[in-house]
Amino acid sequence: MDRYPLKPEHMRAPDNLSRDEIKQSLDELDSKIKVLQGRANATTADSNHTYHQHIEALETKRSMIAQKLDIAEDDHSKWQDIKDGIDKLKTELEQLFK
Repeated sequence: MDRYPLKPEHMRAPDNLSRDEIKQSLDELDSKIKVLQGRANATTADSNHTYHQHIEALETKRSMIAQKLDIAEDDHSKWQDIKDGIDKLKTELEQLFK
């Protein structure tokens, strides 16, 4: 297991990811979280492990990346609205000059 501080406040999300890369990251984090939850459930109650802290940290990172996906989809929606407006304007101009 990694030896970095397993605290949610130490987690960060990558800045320069495309929408597809964000979705892939979310899928990978979901898989890692499921594996860790399985390991935590399979261990005895008295064992000394940090699975729960690691899960909490990965869930924090997942929520940060999910926020980036929401922002990316909002930006995509805005650009799509602008493109649709330009296309509509182009169509109206073509009809005007026919």
